[in-house]
Order: sequence, then structure tokens, then C-alpha cells
Amino acid sequence: MTTAVQTRFAIVGSGWRGAFFLRLARLLPQRFRVTGVVTRTASRGEEVAAEWGVPTFRSAADLLAHERPDFVIVSVPWSVTPDVTRELVAVGVPVLAETPPAPDLAGLRSLWSDVGDSGLVQVAEQYLLMPGHAARLELIRAGVLGEPTSVQISSTHLYHAVSLIRGLLGVGYDTAEVSARAFVASLANPLSPEGWSGDMTPQQLVTTLATIDFGGRMGLYDFTDNQWWNPLRSRRLVVRGSLGEMVDDRVVRLVDPTTPVESSLVRRQTGVDLNLEGLDLKHISFDGRVVYRNPFVGSGLSDDDLAVADIVARTGAWAREEGPAPYPLAEACQDHLISLAIEESVRSGRPVVTTREAWAG
Repeated sequence: MTTAVQTRFAIVGSGWRGAFFLRLARLLPQRFRVTGVVTRTASRGEEVAAEWGVPTFRSAADLLAHERPDFVIVSVPWSVTPDVTRELVAVGVPVLAETPPAPDLAGLRSLWSDVGDSGLVQVAEQYLLMPGHAARLELIRAGVLGEPTSVQISSTHLYHAVSLIRGLLGVGYDTAEVSARAFVASLANPLSPEGWSGDMTPQQLVTTLATIDFGGRMGLYDFTDNQWWNPLRSRRLVVRGSLGEMVDDRVVRLVDPTTPVESSLVRRQTGVDLNLEGLDLKHISFDGRVVYRNPFVGSGLSDDDLAVADIVARTGAWAREEGPAPYPLAEACQDHLISLAIEESVRSGRPVVTTREAWAG
């Protein structure tokens, strides 16, 4: 049995998003090690060191002088991400930037102009690596639905949702026409990142609907404020193709001219009822074939944490020249370009057509 190489990474930033990566290193020390964290103040550095047991520094230069990691995760506010990315690329350090890599279109264009040709920047867009989505993508690539023609998603917001739409459709960097509107309606909102509010009074929340026309293929975006957390709004994903359709985990497709059949994606989830193997996802299968296998089996991680761990491990392999690029800067720039078009269409009340940008090559 081959032992996985330990990935060594550092983090610039000490907010809640950085804690996701620190937690992974604590839970999977054989797979991940944090060489250090850059914090803005010494007092915050002391807090991070006490909580996570990692060294902290006030600058990226000091961080790199202490120990050179495989790569550095940039987990800072949107407005700061481009400058920190430029600083690290300037000294030849591979970067995994948080989403989005720049706050606006001008920032995306400027960042690409400065570091795009370096080949040193990946982006932590993990949604296509979530177990369910990875299994769906495997089926689409295997041609189970024929040619994918549309994706409807009501799950996550903006660039994350666009990443799923583009990835499942297999579209690249061509122009897209975006038409979006926002609607306000009453909805109880009892749970947030801060926890249960104890209040079931309906609030006025915004739902954004958008169509994204890729010229023959289409995405439908549907997101309600705080949908990630709100237990009163389910997640839905529909992928339609020339020979069938996938609705969440159910698939119908034509196997001969007169025979439509139905199948399902099936999770092998242990630790439920009287299963004593421990709470864990083992794999996802389709018609008896494994289409996703947990690369961190035995960890008991949630689906989102599995995806984050996967992109960190893939970035480590890429930085060591042992594997392909997991999510290049160009892909993330295109995702955010379209998400910005969604917001612009809502503001203007008119369709927005994206331009072909420099990162399209």
C-alpha cells in the first residue's frame, strides 16, 4: 500500500476561512502540515498559535524564511487577495488563492496581466470535488446522459454555482449572455453561521434567478439569501443531456430506441443504524460501478471538508510537479466574470453579455 505524501502548506490570513485549512491539518496530520500562518498583528498571532499550535509571522517574507512550504494559501479579504498573490508569485512561490481571486472585473484583469503567465496560481474552488458532484461529473464525462445541454442549480451562490454549471456542461471561456432578476419574499431564517437564532419570524429575503446562455448550452441559477444554512430551503441540481436527465441522485436515460431506464447514485455511508465501521463515506456507486471513492477514508469528514482536503492535496501534488493543476486561475476568473454579470444584470434590469478575456488564451 502506497503511503500518501504529506503536503506542507502555509496560510496568509487568520480569519474563519483559514480555520478550515488549519482544522484539516489537525485532523489529518499524516496528510497535511501547516508550516506557519501570517497574521496582521502579534496579538492575533498569539491567539492562533495557542489555538492551533502553529508558528505565526507578521510577513510572508518571514514565513518563507522560516520554512519553505509546497505552496501558500491566500485567505484574506477580497480586496487584499490580489496583492498578496502578486507578492508570493514574485518570489516564485506556488499559490492557492481563496475565491474569488479578485473582487471585480478590473481586479481580475489586472491580476491576470501580472501573474497569469506565471503558472503559479491555483484557486480553492472545491465544489466540483464534493463527493456527490464529483460522482455526477464522472457520469457526465462517461456519456451516460449523452451530450450535456443544461444545468439547473439551486444550492450555492455566484462563482461557486457558476463553477458547477461550467464544469458539468464542459463549457470553456467563450462569451455568455446573462439575464437575471431578484425577487423579495418572506421566509423564516432560523440558522446562520452564528448558530440557531431562536427566532422563527419571517424575514424579507432575496432570491436571485438567472439564465446563462452559452450559445447552445444553458445554465439556470437560483439562490436565496443564506440558502447554505437555511434548513427551510433544499438544494437541487438538474443536469439535462441529449439522452437523459439527472435530478440530484436519480438518473433516467435511453439505452436503446425504446428503452428508458432509471438508476440512482448510491452512497455507502457507514456508521448509520447498527453499522459499527464508524461514521464515514466510503464511496458512491452507480449501477454497481464505483464512480467516487473517498480519498480520505476513515477521516469522518463532511462532504465539504472532503472537497477542501482534496483540493489542498491536489495543489500539493501540483506544486511538487506530481500531478495536474487542480483549478487554475483562468477558470476561477471566468467563474467570477459570469457571477459579476449576474449581479450587473440584476442592477440594470438588462441582459449582460460577457467579453472574451485575456485568460481565455
